[in-house]
Amino acid sequence: MKKVTTKSLLEMKAKGEKIAVLTAYDATFASLQDEAEIEVILVGDSAAMVICGESSTLTATMDQMVYHVRCVSGGVKRALLVADMPFMSFQISAEETLRNAGRFLAEAGAEAVKLEGGKPILDTVKRLVDVGIPVMGHLGLTPQSIHQFGGWGVRAREQGEADRLLEDALALEKAGVFSMVLEKIPAPLAGEVSRALKVPTIGIGSGADCDGQVLVNYDMLGLYEKFAMKFVRKYRLLGKEVTAAVREYIQDVKKGDFPSKDESYDIN
Repeated sequence: MKKVTTKSLLEMKAKGEKIAVLTAYDATFASLQDEAEIEVILVGDSAAMVICGESSTLTATMDQMVYHVRCVSGGVKRALLVADMPFMSFQISAEETLRNAGRFLAEAGAEAVKLEGGKPILDTVKRLVDVGIPVMGHLGLTPQSIHQFGGWGVRAREQGEADRLLEDALALEKAGVFSMVLEKIPAPLAGEVSRALKVPTIGIGSGADCDGQVLVNYDMLGLYEKFAMKFVRKYRLLGKEVTAAVREYIQDVKKGDFPSKDESYDIN
């Protein structure tokens, strides 16, 4: 089983091989996804929504994210493990950013971190890369800026914003990112950005011309049902399966059918 690294992703882009990325928040899902040979596991600040029931990602804290990354690292052997840096963990000062990013690698077992934003975070990206912390970028719909955007709509449909996004992508690449997420931007723009960069792009709601794709695992498995974006393909409807299984369990308990004699212990 060959370990996936940041270099592996660059090689995959050079060969035209698509990159498959999923989120995970615990060791069990991480292990199952790793066994299926997913290339990258992202411990997203989406944990605030799918695990904690919040309405956005903004409430995720460093301590929560370190905990989830530590859990996930226990289930990963092959995939590249990337930790999402939560809101206000990298915006205050360079020193605090280094300390927080370092926690993900030193305490939790991450192999890279992901930061949202363009030109305003270039110096931050450079400093992290300079001390040996690989950085994944994130442009387009950046959920930590959801209040500034005023909603979850598609970004960069207007030419001015599209031009700025391409400039930000090129600047992030120059700053040293090894890849970047492009979230919810027009597919033609995502293709243009992907062709302009040497580092791989990972799309989410940005069309098929990105170098890879990422989905929230709870979304693609049909476990998170509060809402679903247009781009989410549900490969299973496990939420309905879980509910059905729980109902069967309740019925068996109520009827006295569980546990059976075979599921019980005798004196000897």
